Amino acid sequence: MKEKHPTRFSFGRVLCSIFGHKLRVSKNVTDHVHEYKCEKCGMEMTDTANGFLARLTPKFKETNDYISKIHQKRKRKHYAHAS
Repeated sequence: MKEKHPTRFSFGRVLCSIFGHKLRVSKNVTDHVHEYKCEKCGMEMTDTANGFLARLTPKFKETNDYISKIHQKRKRKHYAHAS
């Protein structure tokens, strides 16, 4: 996907600043933590530990990847043990 230049003018950003973002889930990290992407301007957000949304920074992205790996490992272990 084509990356947008951060300093360019975007009608999507203007619309989002007036009407708000139209967030869609782009990745399910766990059952309760998700990554979101705005359909209009492309801004990425994620759930935080206290339940709010925050911009998806490289630190949050790394943390979410780590949490996802742990969650998948536990899920596989739980399903293997249950059967």
